[in-house]
Amino acid sequence: MSRTLFTSESVTEGHPDKIADQISDSILDHLFVSDPQSRVACETLVTTGLAFVAGEVSTEAYVHIPDIVRGTLSRIGYTNAVYGIDALTCAVLTSIDQQSSDIAMGVDTGGAGDQGMMFGYATNETPELMPAPIQYAHAITRQLAHVRKTGEVPWLRPDGKSQITVEYEDGRPRRIHTVVVSAQHNEDVRHSEIVETLTRKVIEPVLPEELVDDHCIFHINPTGRFVTGGPHGDAGLTGRKIIVDTYGGVGRHGGGAFSGKDPTKVDRSAAYAARWAAKNVVAAGLATRCEIQLAYAIGVAEPVSILVTNLRDAEVSNHELARAVSEVFDLTPAGIIDRLRLRAPIYTATAAYGHFGRAPEIKFPDAGGDEAQFFPWELTDRVDDLRNALGG
Repeated sequence: MSRTLFTSESVTEGHPDKIADQISDSILDHLFVSDPQSRVACETLVTTGLAFVAGEVSTEAYVHIPDIVRGTLSRIGYTNAVYGIDALTCAVLTSIDQQSSDIAMGVDTGGAGDQGMMFGYATNETPELMPAPIQYAHAITRQLAHVRKTGEVPWLRPDGKSQITVEYEDGRPRRIHTVVVSAQHNEDVRHSEIVETLTRKVIEPVLPEELVDDHCIFHINPTGRFVTGGPHGDAGLTGRKIIVDTYGGVGRHGGGAFSGKDPTKVDRSAAYAARWAAKNVVAAGLATRCEIQLAYAIGVAEPVSILVTNLRDAEVSNHELARAVSEVFDLTPAGIIDRLRLRAPIYTATAAYGHFGRAPEIKFPDAGGDEAQFFPWELTDRVDDLRNALGG
């Protein structure tokens, strides 16, 4: 038997980089409410007492960016100046210009908004068809936010991280080897209380009992103190958590970030489409693990290449799978946007706890609201089509 370890991390919505991602995507959502054809490339920086929003936006809509920034900070929980940034009193600076007319020339005709390569991945090691380490790491950070917002653990602050190491045996998850949790907290709480409370109320409720044994290693706030956090402890930038956003380091990444970009940017939309296709391949039983690479040229609609890689226990060849994926999925930017309905204000919810491995409920929320749970690239609605394309 071959045994290996693999580790992935997640961060809470109060992590400075994730604050920046959520602000950028909330601006995108607010623009899409009034003008679904908006072209948006929005970057955010947050630091102590300051949020700075820059980028290129072409739209018929008007939004008041400072209000969106403050609303996002408030929703996350930054409502106290002690935390280093306060939604009511922080400074908000903006520098927004229009999209380059040179880029628009290619996008207006249905082409890709830039060149680049994007990857999608799926594996049958979890019900969500996601790698186990990142899926369990996200479960912990979501639970950290939940017990903080409900008041169940009143001394928690918004910033936090988790890290999960899974031990694999012959390529399958055998046990959770190590759990790391770092949670920002009030100054007056004892370390022993932090360890006991987070073990009981955060870790134990979300990790599968069958994967946690007596040999599992736990590191909870291992430095002993995490009071200074969020933008006060570290500046945050849009797009700095691309591995947290995707598959936790499993598979490859094309390098493009997602948040703040409208779906004409294939960095985002094609990565969603590649996940959609890979998930359907695995759900169809055609492979236990599948990675799909798409590549585009600016202004060109069709992908310049499609690579499907069966990583384990393939039922059909890579060549045949690539042919079937090309036949079943319209992978032009316009086709992706249309079939996944990517001009809806659905993006704020993607900006924390991963863009993949989420339930694909169809629910159209108000822009920036907590109810945004529309992840259509998680649907397994092309399983029969793929099987038929391969002769049943």
